[in-house]
Amino acid sequence: MPLRDHFHRSNNRRPNWGKVHGMWPAVLIQHLVRVLPPRYTVGPLIHVGTPEVDVAVHDAEAEASPDEAPGGITATAVLPAPTLTADTDPPDADEFAARVYDIDEGERLVASVEFVSPANKDRPESRRMFVAKCADFVQQGVCVSVIDLVSDRRFNLYADLLDFLGHSDPSMAGPPVPHLYAVTVRKREASPRWQLETWAHPLAVGLPLPSIPLWWAASEGTLLDLEGTYEETCRTVRLTD
Repeated sequence: MPLRDHFHRSNNRRPNWGKVHGMWPAVLIQHLVRVLPPRYTVGPLIHVGTPEVDVAVHDAEAEASPDEAPGGITATAVLPAPTLTADTDPPDADEFAARVYDIDEGERLVASVEFVSPANKDRPESRRMFVAKCADFVQQGVCVSVIDLVSDRRFNLYADLLDFLGHSDPSMAGPPVPHLYAVTVRKREASPRWQLETWAHPLAVGLPLPSIPLWWAASEGTLLDLEGTYEETCRTVRLTD
């Protein structure tokens, strides 16, 4: 079955991307648990909106005496005023992901499937935040897969990620630059150097989705059946278009 446009529906019906983004990670997880070796675990990460304030920390700070440092030591230093004060709105840090952890290494994150949301693409600071997160994962040796079905914002965060890492992918050069895509990115040791490897596939409404690799170790991984899991997601939440 083909990829639907979950942002521009017929008869001016409301976008239904939220149902897909909310359910697809769970469906992928159900498929991953069947192939993951026993030393690995996988779980969802769903977070919508701005980060929450840690109320306990906030209350503790409010109760602390302004003239006394922790441990009863009197604070005598006069701290300088900031060089810049500006009103700002923190970008919404939407996260829809399925993450794989290595239990034998203290549940170290080894792979993540990231689903791009509209809030990840709506503002320059939101795009930078998403790219920086993925770049940090790659630099730490985490395999990252990115799935972008956001059809109403024509940005390519994979191309931005490669640019951040100092590389480019001719398949995403355009024109026009694809704004729907599925890609896997990882850093692999190839002694005496490291190599950046990517598997990128432009997507299009009306066409089937590809399968992309997900690696949890240097030579261990599986193919993510995006088409099969996407269709299962649409059936589960009863989407017909």
